[in-house]
Amino acid sequence: MARLIAAVGPCRFTTHDHIAYFPYLTRAIVYQQLSTKAAATIFGRFETLCGGTVEPRVVAGLADPKLRAAGLSTQKTRYVKDLASRVASGEVVLEGLEQRGDDEIIATLTQVTGIGRWSVHMFLMFRLGRPDVLPELDLGIQKAIRKAYRLRSMPKPERVKAIGAKWSPHATIASWYLWRSLDSPNV
Repeated sequence: MARLIAAVGPCRFTTHDHIAYFPYLTRAIVYQQLSTKAAATIFGRFETLCGGTVEPRVVAGLADPKLRAAGLSTQKTRYVKDLASRVASGEVVLEGLEQRGDDEIIATLTQVTGIGRWSVHMFLMFRLGRPDVLPELDLGIQKAIRKAYRLRSMPKPERVKAIGAKWSPHATIASWYLWRSLDSPNV
């Protein structure tokens, strides 16, 4: 890690704590498996469709064809509607998430179709600013560990956890450095 930190330079990790939980999670769904530019365009249309305010009852009330016309796939339409209906009904409670432990947040949010462990890890890191999150399922983290540790093959999630155990309680920052190392030709 010391070599990565020296090559990448000062940590510039930031959170998106200015975004409310529900819009952040819908944004995470929209951005899944898309380029940043395409996702930003689609999310912009989605926000416009919501009248500029992404709220559970508004999203739950939108017709699927309108969401599809904004650029959401059938699958992502189902995901954002599931999130909206679960939050609007009170089945998934977002208020006070910051006061819960990581495992409880993972259990709560993965009830929603389309939100898996990886998405919740990103929420914990980049929305809540949790300092000790290691997204073992992240392909970038796996690639960076393979490169940094000169492994012959891509490490499986269990190996990522074993290697990353020594980074606790700062696994989030270690993850940030791993991601940045993939952008740096010096590493």
